[in-house]
Amino acid sequence: MLAVLYTNEDVAKRVSQLLHPQQPTIVVTAPAAPAPVATTEAVAEETTHAASHPALANTKQQQWVTDWLSKRYRVASDAANMLVSTAYMTAHEVKLDPLLILAVMAIESGLNPFAESPVGAKGLMQVMAKVHHDKFAEVGGQQAALNPVANIRVGALILKDYVKRTGSVEGGLKTYVGAADLETDSGYGSKVLAEYRRLKQVAKGHKVPTVTRSVPTQTVVSKPAEAPPAKPTVATAEGGQAAETLAGL
Repeated sequence: MLAVLYTNEDVAKRVSQLLHPQQPTIVVTAPAAPAPVATTEAVAEETTHAASHPALANTKQQQWVTDWLSKRYRVASDAANMLVSTAYMTAHEVKLDPLLILAVMAIESGLNPFAESPVGAKGLMQVMAKVHHDKFAEVGGQQAALNPVANIRVGALILKDYVKRTGSVEGGLKTYVGAADLETDSGYGSKVLAEYRRLKQVAKGHKVPTVTRSVPTQTVVSKPAEAPPAKPTVATAEGGQAAETLAGL
């Protein structure tokens, strides 16, 4: 069923509507990108309007982010819409920046809900179901690891916990990737932060290239912090992004 959902836009659209009945399905149409020297007055006016209408601003953000991620990772637009909507809803519940969650998802799995590492990390956020069985117990058990909604929620909770535990974004990312006891995370944190910065620009309506010199691909996941760390070059799927995203966003 998940395979059909991920590859069939019509089915994905119907599931998206069922999962989020209160939110209209986002029409993923690339908005007219504001000119680089874009009218300052127009930007100011839109910012003021969005500030007084947060729901509208949020919808616009999701439209832009959905379209960009769909093109960058070659995911059906309605499937991307479902993932982005779920990330935004989950972020609101656990008090994290949705763009942080999406950045981790992008680097960990390339937005592939069926991804699985050699050591057993599964799903969009490459979570070790056996290690975090307690968190999965609340969303249907370990067998729900490949359920996009459950995986995003558990991954977000782990992410928040690691950032709070280490007291920094970088520390949270190192723990999430299973490199807490190592000198370096082999660039994992930098990749997540770079994607996060791109998503923030996209969310503001800026035109950001969907192809970069090094497009993130599925990360090979190592053992989480609770287990002995694997080789320094191997990455896991339990990282964090911005300390700023915790308290204030």
